[in-house]
Amino acid sequence: MNLQYLRIESLCQQLKVDTFATDWPALAQQAAEKETSYADFLEQLLLSEDRARNERRRQALLQSGLPAVKTVEQYDFKFASGAPQSQILELGGLAFIERKENVVLLGPAGGGKTHLASALAHRAIMAGISTRFTSAADLTLQLVAAHHQGRLAQYFSRVVQRSKLLLIDEIDYLPFGRDETNCSSL
Repeated sequence: MNLQYLRIESLCQQLKVDTFATDWPALAQQAAEKETSYADFLEQLLLSEDRARNERRRQALLQSGLPAVKTVEQYDFKFASGAPQSQILELGGLAFIERKENVVLLGPAGGGKTHLASALAHRAIMAGISTRFTSAADLTLQLVAAHHQGRLAQYFSRVVQRSKLLLIDEIDYLPFGRDETNCSSL
């Protein structure tokens, strides 16, 4: 490796374009062999980075805990007449996350609350916002287990506080016992 390769690799790391660092030598070689323009080479390099970023987003979706990928566009506003469309679409802009506001979706079972929460999580992930989706039952079990292990603070910092968007589904389905109530009030 020559010094120019090392400088390019360092710049790629600084600019957070990891795929550039790995793909540019092969793409440059192909461009030289095919005598393509600099613009064609750059376009191929950018496409390579874009594909890699989309794949990382897809992987993030798989690890975020989403039960299924849903979108706001798929939501049936006619079926769930209690959900004001304008308010839901405004939530879809994700400004509430930057304002650090809480959002609570209330309504009867089958009204689409999980769909909307999943859709907001999907949008946030696609926007590069750290997101975690969990059920109230799972979160409570994990909190109680961490509390009993003396690792509640670590759990909060690693799981709860790390995400800019934390979605807790099915809160109304869970009866809280004494341990669960004490953990949730910390």
